[in-house]
Amino acid sequence: MVIERAVATQLASGSPPRELVGMVAVDKEQGWTSHDVVARIRRLLGQRRIGHAGTLDPDATGLLLVGIGRFTRALRFLEGLTKVYQCEVVLGIATDTLDASGKVTGTWDMTSISLDDMREAAQKMTGEIEQIPPMFSAVKVGGERLYAKARRGESIERKSRRVTVHSFEVLEPSEPGIFPVSVACSTGTYVRSLVADLGAVLGGGAHLRNLRRTRIGSFSVDEAREVDSISEGSILTPAQALRDIEQVHVDGELASLARQRMPLDRVSTGVQTAGPYALLDDGGRLIAIYEGTSTDKIVVGLAI
Repeated sequence: MVIERAVATQLASGSPPRELVGMVAVDKEQGWTSHDVVARIRRLLGQRRIGHAGTLDPDATGLLLVGIGRFTRALRFLEGLTKVYQCEVVLGIATDTLDASGKVTGTWDMTSISLDDMREAAQKMTGEIEQIPPMFSAVKVGGERLYAKARRGESIERKSRRVTVHSFEVLEPSEPGIFPVSVACSTGTYVRSLVADLGAVLGGGAHLRNLRRTRIGSFSVDEAREVDSISEGSILTPAQALRDIEQVHVDGELASLARQRMPLDRVSTGVQTAGPYALLDDGGRLIAIYEGTSTDKIVVGLAI
């Protein structure tokens, strides 16, 4: 509240708010859309330029990475990080949304399904798989979100996508027919679809409940804050926020050239991979994000 009053005073004075740059890790609560979180942080910090990496459904909770100021342009370098989710599989009941918020579309007696059966089926769904996005999703087809069509009762053919399920761990049932699971997967994977497909593989149906994202790359929900506790002190610096991409420290002439956004020699910077690379100065501050080329040069991919 103190921060909001200060922002209001600043705006009333006619002076533009001081631009903040960095990222915050938010533990999103149930019922909030990812857009709701962005709008709230915009008010809390008095910043117009706010964005997030990796949408969470309103019913889902957990880790949401939110960029602030110019760092919103760098969020694309975080989108490919592996994500980890925890949820519960409800066997024997399918819904139109593939989760507990939807209408029941089918029921089966699956009381004979054992933990071993679950684990064997989950193992078959690990690795690179083809997955069809659910109708209740934000995927655009013909310029319209699929969920808008689904709410009108429409169902259209969707193209499958190749995603990677790094691990699909099934735990001891918490109650009859309810199996907690942990899924580590690539960006673009719908855990709801994974759970529904698991039910089909087992000869019936299933839906997901209590979805929670616990990790994105090296970022854990344990280090995240609830949205209303976000303050300037919660903001990670750009260098801290880019800890999951290769970081290269440069000084002297190389640092000077990087500040001028000039191409750099790959050998002189000591990089080996295709990048991207976060180039930091001798004080640990981000200068720019560089990317590899087909030559011996690396070039600016983004200047913050």
